[in-house]
Formats: sequence, C-alpha cells, structure tokens
Amino acid sequence: MPDEISDLKFFCILTASGSIAGCARAIGMSPAAMSRRLSAMETRLGTRLVTRTSRHFALTAEGQRLHEHAVRIMQEVEEAEAELTARAGIPHGLLRVGVPSEIGRKLLAGVVAAFVGQYPDVTVHLTLSDAGLDVIDDGLDIAIRPGMPSDQEVMTTSLINSRRVVCASPDYVARRGLPATPHDLLKHDCICLIRRQRIFNEWAYLDGKVRKEIHVTPRLATSSSEVVHDWAVNGRGIALKVLWDIADDLKCGRLIECLSTYAWEDVTLYAVYPSRAHLPSRTRFFLDFVRRELRQNYFGT
Repeated sequence: MPDEISDLKFFCILTASGSIAGCARAIGMSPAAMSRRLSAMETRLGTRLVTRTSRHFALTAEGQRLHEHAVRIMQEVEEAEAELTARAGIPHGLLRVGVPSEIGRKLLAGVVAAFVGQYPDVTVHLTLSDAGLDVIDDGLDIAIRPGMPSDQEVMTTSLINSRRVVCASPDYVARRGLPATPHDLLKHDCICLIRRQRIFNEWAYLDGKVRKEIHVTPRLATSSSEVVHDWAVNGRGIALKVLWDIADDLKCGRLIECLSTYAWEDVTLYAVYPSRAHLPSRTRFFLDFVRRELRQNYFGT
C-alpha cells in the first residue's frame, strides 16, 4: 500500500507539473528517473496513462480517471493524517483561504503570516479577490466575507462585528461642508460599491430605534472597495465604509467621520466553509486563531 500511495502522489505531481521535466524539478529527481517510474506504474496497472512525445504531454482517458481518483484519495490521506496529528496538537497540510482584497490586505494578511509562523507544518494559499469567491466553486477550504452567504449548503461562523462609518476627506469637507442629517447626503457627491451589477446606494441607519434608509445617488461607483477608499481619501466624495477599513485614516486625519450621531448599519465578518461533520484540524485551528487575533487587535466582540 505505501508504494501505491506514493505512486498516486507522484501521478498528482506529474499531472500538475504538465511534463516529465516539470515533475522532475518539483520532486528533485532526473527526468529519466521520472520516465522510468511512470513506465513502471503503467506496467503495473496494465494500461497507458500518459501520451507523451518530446513536445506533447496529455493524460489518456485511463490516466484522467486515475488522476480524479488520486486527487480524492490524497485529500483523504492528508485529512486522515491531519486528524491524527491533531491529537498531538500539531495541525498540518494545505489550507486554501479566499477573502475580499481590502479585507485581505488590511486584516488577514498579517494574521495568516502569524498563523503560519506559529504552525509551520501548515501551508496557506491566500486568494484576494473582489469577484465574490465561492467556497465550493472556487475550491476553497475557507472563504472570509462580510455578511451571511445565501448558500444554505455551507457552514458559517462569525469572526468580528464592526460599525459602518460615513466618511470624507478634510479637503472634501472644506469644499462642500459636513452633512448635518442623512438627508443632506442627497446634496453631496457619494461614492458607492458595485457588486454583480448592483449598486449599493441604500445606506441604512438608526434614527433612535427606527431603522431607516437613505437612497444616495452616486457620482462615482466601483466594484473595488479599495478604489472606494482611495477616492474618499483623495477628496472625491463621501463614502460608507466599515470601521476596520478606515480606522488608521481616522486616527491620522486622512478621513473625517460624518454623521457620527447616527448609528449606521453594522457588518459582521464571517468565515464560510464546506458543510461537513469533521473539519481538518488545520481548519479548526485557523478559525480559532483568526477569530482570537481579530477580536484582540481590531473591533467588536
């Protein structure tokens, strides 16, 4: 069995590398040795797995089926090993994490680096994207996002909660003045976020205990939360931002909080992961670590 598992791992690396030479570089062996090992696998299995010439490398139908099984088996082996090592408190393996760009850069990048520093047997692949990452479709172990997902087939856990802030630069305020009430926003240049063709121009707030919305008309709108931030800092208009995105700007005066007497709708940062009964220990360790770090160093409870 160990030889068969080793062969499956080799075949996964070979397929991912796309060539005998690439696999040889990844494993640290000669191309000739890699070719002999592939031939030995094909002899043992009694079928050709790869069509190869000096310029061409492709899986046969049998090779494709073997690769699909091999990927699944190697994942199960990795999870089994992770469960065993978890008993000794040593998580290990690969963890694929996806997060929106600005949140990833400002909140998660440092936390992920600290996690890997504390658990050196874990490798983290951090994907930053504003395209709306899906934990299933994008092959992630964890997706971190503001707000609850609509997919009911996944599990969620809250990480931190923070308030939203209406903000503008000192330059903008000097030119246009501060809004006194939410209704005054209708006379200002507002900056809005776009997600999948929807413009988020309904800014919700509490007037006393009554929830209300103001429908602003954006002068600028973008799908990038970082561009919203940059436009606000550069005096292009008023933006509605989450406190964790602009805390440093407020402290140093790059941005000014507007309408602070009103409670603008909070936002919760969630971790989303596939719905399964037994998570790998690296996932559990990561979720606990991230939640603890964010709550100690940022905002909310």
